[in-house]
Amino acid sequence: MTTTDPLAPFQWLNVSENEGGGALGVIFSVAFFRGLDPAEVVRRFSRGQDSGHESDFGGLGEKAYEFIAETEGGYGGGYVGAFQDGEWCVAIEPDGWMATDHVVVTELSRGCEVLAVTRHDYAAEHSFEYAIDSTIVTSYRLRYPYERYGSDPDRLNGFMRELGMGLDKPEDDAAWDAAWEGNYYTAVPRGFALAAKVTGVPLTPDMLGRPMLVGPIVVGRRSK
Repeated sequence: MTTTDPLAPFQWLNVSENEGGGALGVIFSVAFFRGLDPAEVVRRFSRGQDSGHESDFGGLGEKAYEFIAETEGGYGGGYVGAFQDGEWCVAIEPDGWMATDHVVVTELSRGCEVLAVTRHDYAAEHSFEYAIDSTIVTSYRLRYPYERYGSDPDRLNGFMRELGMGLDKPEDDAAWDAAWEGNYYTAVPRGFALAAKVTGVPLTPDMLGRPMLVGPIVVGRRSK
């Protein structure tokens, strides 16, 4: 049976930790790049140090696990896997959040278009960043769509309204409570549904089975 629920295709990204966390777990980022191929995406994440090696999602997960064990998780998963989907390149960052770091996304988006979404249950800061040529156009925390930032924070309002997001800041306690209740459990699928509207690339579970280029993440790391 078909469904008209625009969030249904993205619920696989919203599985709670108590229910196993889903294929990507409860901490991950996905970035969409228009105008770059996978090798260039990996080079940008690695600041030119690596063009990636061919692998799969399992191999990416192993690299992230090893990195976390070595660094105690302070820098996320430390690796990204990239593959092409039409005119967009999709980059998956398991256990990481660098793709939606404000400084990092401006660096990654130099001369191109980048849209990134992070789920981070522990920090409770699910994030959305849309940047073009080193300028953040629209940015918001997924549970607070009424607090948008960037050079054009209202650029995506039409799509956001189509997805049922409340874009007006609540004015009283009852409105705040309603907004929190309405956004708390749906924030992640709404964020990825919005990404699909902008890019035309809906992230599906079968994409994790594609071959990808895997490389280290150097952007965003602080030297000790």
